[in-house]
Amino acid sequence: TIRYAIPEKSHVLITIYNITGQVVDILVNKKVEPGYYTVQWDASTFSTGVYLYRITAGNFSQVKKCILLK
Repeated sequence: TIRYAIPEKSHVLITIYNITGQVVDILVNKKVEPGYYTVQWDASTFSTGVYLYRITAGNFSQVKKCILLK
């Protein structure tokens, strides 16, 4: 589960990357109103390992690391 907050109306893009930098999934790609949100990643078809996710909203962009354990 990824939680995020949006301070103003903007286009939000949340992308999951594998450790080599390839896009493996796009969780959110839409315009949203200000508020708090959560999104769940259905990783049932992915292998155990380290993944990165990028949250982009307006001029803001942040990359975080997550570990998938099965």
